[in-house]
Amino acid sequence: MVMLKRYIEMPLIKKITLALVLGILAGLIFGEKTEVLAPFGDLLLRLLQFIIAPLIFFTLVVGVNQTKITHLGRMGGKVFLYYLLTSALAIMIGMGVASLFNPGTGMTLGGNERVEVPENPGVVNVLLNIVPENIGTAFTEMNLLGIIFTAIVFGIAISYLRSSKEQSELGERVYRVVDALNETTLTVMKGLLQFVPIGIFAIIADVVGSQGTNTLFSLGNFIFVLYVALFIQLSVYVVFLLFVKKRPGEFFREARSPMITAFVTQSSSGTLPLTMNAAKNLGLSKSLYGFSLPFGATINMDGAAIRIAVSTVFAANIIGEPLSFAAMLQVVLIGTLASVGTAGVPGAGIIMIATVFSQLGLPMEAVALLAAVDVLIGMGATCLNVTGDLIGTTVINKTDEKEKENVNA
Repeated sequence: MVMLKRYIEMPLIKKITLALVLGILAGLIFGEKTEVLAPFGDLLLRLLQFIIAPLIFFTLVVGVNQTKITHLGRMGGKVFLYYLLTSALAIMIGMGVASLFNPGTGMTLGGNERVEVPENPGVVNVLLNIVPENIGTAFTEMNLLGIIFTAIVFGIAISYLRSSKEQSELGERVYRVVDALNETTLTVMKGLLQFVPIGIFAIIADVVGSQGTNTLFSLGNFIFVLYVALFIQLSVYVVFLLFVKKRPGEFFREARSPMITAFVTQSSSGTLPLTMNAAKNLGLSKSLYGFSLPFGATINMDGAAIRIAVSTVFAANIIGEPLSFAAMLQVVLIGTLASVGTAGVPGAGIIMIATVFSQLGLPMEAVALLAAVDVLIGMGATCLNVTGDLIGTTVINKTDEKEKENVNA
C-alpha cells in the first residue's frame, strides 16, 4: 500500500519519463520477447478511447455556455485559419530541410515493394462527416468532428434555454446536470491517468523490441532529415509563444506529458485526455480548448505534413529526378489539402503520401519502402501534431485575452 501511495503521489511527468526509459531498456535487452507486454499497451489505448467521447462532449457543451455565440464563431475561424497556415508552413519547412540534405540519393527500388493504399475520401466527404447521420453513430464510430458538431448544437440549445424568459429555469437545470457530468468525467480521467505510465512502458518496450536497430540504420538518413524538420517546426512554435508573451518553460512543463504520450502511442485522438488536462492546467479557456483540441486532433497534422514533404523529396531522389520549384509548390498545395482531406481516416499517413505521389508521378513503391520505418516516423509526427494543437490553442487564447483587455480599456 505504501508503494502504491508513493506511485499515485508521484508527478505524472516523472512516472511517464521513468516508464519511457525502462521501456527502451526492456526492448533492447529482451527483444521480441517484449511482445507479451502488448496487451497492457492495448489496454491503455482502450482506456483513453473510452473517455474521449464524454470528455469532448461535456467539456464543449459547458464551454459553449461560458461564452457568447458570436465569440464562438470568431474563435472557430481563428482556429481553422491557424491550423491551415501551420500545415502549409510545416510542408515548406519539410521541403526546405529535405532539399538541403537530399535523403534517398543513391538508393534504388528493388521492384518487390508493394503497398495497399486505402481510398482517399476527399475533402468533401470529410466535411460532410462533420454532420453525423445520427447522434449514436457519432459516438460509436468515434467521429470526433461529429461529436464536436453535436456538442456545439446542444450547447447552443441549452444556452438559448437559459437566456429565454419562459424556460430559463429548465435551461439552468439541464446545464447543472451537464456540468456535474463534466466534473464526473474529469474525475474518471484522473483515475485513468494513473495507468498511462504502465501502458507507455509496455508500448515502447514492444516497439523497441520488435523494430530493433536494423530498421533504424537502413533508412537512417530519411529519419534524420524528418526529425530535423520536426525540430525546426517545434522551434517555430516557440517563436509563436514568445510573440504572445507566453513563457516556453511554463508551457512545456504542462505539455510534456501529452507530448511523450503522443510520441509513444502515435495517436493524436488517443492523447486527447492528457492534452485537454494540460490545457486546463495552463489556465486556457474551456470554451476554446474544448473545441480546438478535438478539432485539431482530427484535422491539424503538422507532423504528417512534414512527413509528406520529406517523403516526396526522398522518392524523387530515388528515381534521380529532383523536384522543380513548380513541383515543390504543388507539394505545398496538394499536401496541405491532403492533410485536411484525409483527417481521421485509418492509414491517413499512407493516403496523404500516396495522393501527393500520384499527382507528381512518383513511384508508389517508395511508399512501401517508407512503411518499414512507419512506427519511427509516426512517433515524431504525432508528437508534433499534438504540440501544434496545444500551441495553437495557447496562442489564440492569448490573443482573445488581449482583445478583451482592449475592449474593457
